[in-house]
Amino acid sequence: MSRVQLALNVADLDEAIKFYSTLFNTPPAKVRPGYANFAVAEPPLKLVLIEDPARTPGSLNHLGVEVASTADVIAARDRLSGEGLRTAVEEQVSCCYAVQDKVWVDGPGGEPWEIYSVLADTEMPSGELRTADPGGAACCAPRTGQGVSVAPSCC
Repeated sequence: MSRVQLALNVADLDEAIKFYSTLFNTPPAKVRPGYANFAVAEPPLKLVLIEDPARTPGSLNHLGVEVASTADVIAARDRLSGEGLRTAVEEQVSCCYAVQDKVWVDGPGGEPWEIYSVLADTEMPSGELRTADPGGAACCAPRTGQGVSVAPSCC
């Protein structure tokens, strides 16, 4: 199972949940403080809403592809690196109320893309959608890895 992920910044999470529940005729799969996600069956889509009134409502937070396993993440990393794209890898990172393995690449316009697999659900500390990787930066802070700077994002 693979599906495209679209993560949007929203000013009012409750209003956005109501709209996207109606638009896709499905309730959210997960709702937490400042965060919601939808597992839309048709079209296959993982829609993530991140409440951040400081950012332009409806603006892109990041893009992604959810895959079935860590093996799929590793295969994507190897393929992308083999094609000359710089990647940043995160293993067993707590992000958006889930433990995930992922690889990041930046598109030609700087848009951050993640290919990730959800390993388990988890709770997050208040005010953080993602714990920091070893650099100590909190969620939504720019990260670097394997020679690439990855734009700020959460999943």
